[in-house]
Amino acid sequence: MNGSFAPDGVAPTEMRWLSISAAIASISVVGIAIGLGVPLLSIILETRGHSASMIGLNTAVAGLASIAAAPLATPLAVRFGVVWTMLAMIVAGAFAFIGFYFAPSFWMWFPLRVVLHMALTTLFILSEFWISTSAPPERRGFVLGIYATVLSLGFAFGPFLFAHLGSGGFMPFGVTFVLVLLAALPVLAAWRESPAIHAEEGEASSFISYIWLVPTATAAVLVFGAVETGGFALFPVYGNRIGYSEADAALLLTMIGLGNVMLQIPLGIISDRIHDRRLLLAACAAIGFAGMLVLPLIANNWHLTAAMLFLWGGVVAGLYTIGLAHLGSRLTGRDLASANAAFVFCYGFGMLIGPQAIGIGMDLFGPPGFAYALTMFFVAYLLLVLLRVMAKRSRT
Repeated sequence: MNGSFAPDGVAPTEMRWLSISAAIASISVVGIAIGLGVPLLSIILETRGHSASMIGLNTAVAGLASIAAAPLATPLAVRFGVVWTMLAMIVAGAFAFIGFYFAPSFWMWFPLRVVLHMALTTLFILSEFWISTSAPPERRGFVLGIYATVLSLGFAFGPFLFAHLGSGGFMPFGVTFVLVLLAALPVLAAWRESPAIHAEEGEASSFISYIWLVPTATAAVLVFGAVETGGFALFPVYGNRIGYSEADAALLLTMIGLGNVMLQIPLGIISDRIHDRRLLLAACAAIGFAGMLVLPLIANNWHLTAAMLFLWGGVVAGLYTIGLAHLGSRLTGRDLASANAAFVFCYGFGMLIGPQAIGIGMDLFGPPGFAYALTMFFVAYLLLVLLRVMAKRSRT
């Protein structure tokens, strides 16, 4: 690995809107399908009498499949091209999902989950790589803010569709199947502008090495994956234990989602105006840390908690958006594609450890353990950024 670093100060390039729109539209349609499909599968297993632990086990396979797929995305794109790899993953994901409807036995749902989420992970990696390479350096944060906003809206629209389609019969599966296949249309429309990933002669670096190439970016997304997944999974339990109704706790989660949607473009614009994005990443983590310190103090006031979580949710989600922009500002070519894969790998790893850490925290300390556990993730990240900045200054 030659570590192809691309400084932010390179000459501005033209905004390639066709490529950017194609990649964002493609992955956002997939986001709608995920938002519809994930609750659909859980509800169907529940109605078939499977235990919560078995439903959780089947769902956890998704995280493991994502981690397994991340190292494979770049080699596949090198071998077959970005567009053909994306199209193959779209088709594989669509047919894997419809396979759930026809699978007569529960054990069949496990390999179907593996295929589905390996395909989706590859799509996310290559779409984000395509977006990063199509945006000029001085506007990369803005473009990635648009991507994060549209994707969040896609995820939110999926449950809305599910509420109207229900879980009975073939219809929800058929709609999800069509939605996933529709993601191929924007990819085909912009196939001439797709980025090329070339094999580099003599390259012998392992996939794991890319995790450490831009550690402030990969660590940021690991923290976000842990906080987002663990927080969303256990906040309803936290809310119930401090006296909120199920509906009130759900509305608080909605406030986090609204903050995510509303603040990514502003954060992306800010990141384009900051020379060292690590400082903005540290600021996001510091606000995440402060929010969890405040939460136990204001938790009994719903309106104050809602306002805080709106700001907290949007700023913490900036760890993903700004981390991705920081990655794109430092690397080019195959290095960027491989680092993008490492980025998604770290997100999946965060998804695995977050719920466990928060659950242990609540078991040890009761409801305040929810905030304590989340706080530790932010503290660890702030220490990493501090060490990186000090190391850079000591070299200059």
